[in-house]
This record gives sequence, structure tokens and C-alpha cells, in this order.
Amino acid sequence: MTHDLQTVSQTLCVHTARFTVAELADYIDWLYFFHAWGFPPKCGELAHIHNCMGCRQAWIASWPAQQQEKAREAIRLFEDACEMLRQLEADGYGATARIALSSANSEGDDILLADGRRIPLLRQQQPTAEGLCFCLSDFVRPATHGIPDRIGIFVSCTDHAVEQLYSEDGYRHLLAQTLADRMAEACIEQAHEYTRRSWWGYAPHEHLSKRQLFAGKFQGIRPAVGYPSLPDQSLNFILDGIVDFSRAGVTLTENGAMKPHASTSGLMIAHPQAQHFSVGQIGEDQFADYARRRAMEPAALRRFFRHIQ
Repeated sequence: MTHDLQTVSQTLCVHTARFTVAELADYIDWLYFFHAWGFPPKCGELAHIHNCMGCRQAWIASWPAQQQEKAREAIRLFEDACEMLRQLEADGYGATARIALSSANSEGDDILLADGRRIPLLRQQQPTAEGLCFCLSDFVRPATHGIPDRIGIFVSCTDHAVEQLYSEDGYRHLLAQTLADRMAEACIEQAHEYTRRSWWGYAPHEHLSKRQLFAGKFQGIRPAVGYPSLPDQSLNFILDGIVDFSRAGVTLTENGAMKPHASTSGLMIAHPQAQHFSVGQIGEDQFADYARRRAMEPAALRRFFRHIQ
């Protein structure tokens, strides 16, 4: 990993971390790689099985007889993926993460940064079994307490050229694309680990296995833009203004989508009780309030919500 710290102000600093493919490989969650190829979750176990004939044969034998050919296909795909990762490493590819750490507090359903900028958020529409409707701002200390809290804003991106490789070979081209997606996720997974243990330092004694890491057993959460608790893709425009996506190699379309596709962005929240949730279908009253807080006309904002309206 190569690392660069940029102190923007007393309340905002930005870390840029560059990872090689070899550094990323251990942080790839293979379950999602195989999911992209239509294989069952069990195939994610391959990364944890000893790479010898006996162990592989035992793993194949653990499948029902009618599915064992599918298991053999999964092994061949995994071997091809590992070989491509070795080639990507030899060719000097990698991924970049950029993380802004800012003093912040909550104010209603907004996160208010110390420099006055706001990140408007949405509240869960259907109550939990306990009768609660969460908003991500609930997990940041309220401004009325008079004590500053902190949040992280992140973006990560695999080198753009990886998605373009092997365009003349359909199988290898798709393999490169799916690996690029996993590398972007592995990049922010590893960068988030460093952030918790060192850069932010709120969990300096954390020691998690990769299985625990992928299961999100760490303190805090890392909700990504476009996921259920952050469904508004146009939030990328706000986050870009804070962390500068271009420094990680990311550009935004007019709809807030990231290019290259193998990119991810979102927030880092440290509260030990923070949890993921789904905002769900948004009522008109909350939508109007959200448009006001975004300082946007409802008609202009609505196009970012067609998938949940």
C-alpha cells in the first residue's frame, strides 16, 4: 500500500491509498464473485480450501452427485480468476481508495460537517419490530450535545483499463470486469480496516478473520451509495465535493453514476450500535422535505428515485 495524507483544514483530512492486486487479493469476497457468475454461495468456500488435488476432490464430493459438475466448473473459474489476478499484478494494475475524515454532527435527518456542508439523508419508512424508523444521522452525535463527532466519506476505484481488457475474448473480458468489481470492493474493505485501526483509530485492537470482515463484524458500518440506506445516487455529487472522486480516478455521469463501473462510494460511521436498514418506498411528505433539504425542485430530484417511487 502507498499512502498520502492531505490536511484540508483542522476539521477535514483526506487519505489516498493505493493497493496492488497482490495486496487486494486477500480481501476479495469470492462469494459475490461467484454470485455474479450465477454460482451458488457455497462456491465462495473455494478461497478457503487448500489448493491441492485431495482437498479439491473432497470439496467436490461434498456436493450432491447431480451438482458435482457445477462444482468442477466453479473450480475452473476460480483457477482462471486467480491466474488473471497474477497477470494483473505483473502488469502493474491496482485500485485506489480516497477517504475524507471530517468532524461532524447530526441535525435532524442531516449530517452537518464542521465546515457547514450538509449531507441530507432519508429515514426508514417501515418501522422495525421495535417500532423504530432509522436514519443514518441517528448514529452521529447530535449538534445539540455541543461535542463534535466524526464521519468518513469514501470512494474507491479499480484502474479503469482493467474493465477494458480482453475485449476480443468474451469470457476473459467478462472475467476481467467481474474481478475489477471485486477489486474495488476489496480496496475499500482493506482501506476501511486501516481506517478503523489506524487513520481514524477508533478500533485500534481489532483483529478479525476475513470471514468476520466480510460478514461486517467490525464496529460501525460502511453504507454505500445506491444501497438500501443510501438509495439516492445523486448524493454522489455531494460526496464528490468533499472527497474529490477524480483523485481516485472516478467521474460522474449526469445521473450521479460512477465511471468506471468498478467503483464504490459512501459513508463510514463508527457508532457501535449503527446498523444497516432499508429506507423503502418514500412517502410524499418525506420526499418533499428531502427535496427542500437538498435545495432541489421535487421534479428535478424525482428522476433519481424512479427505482423506489
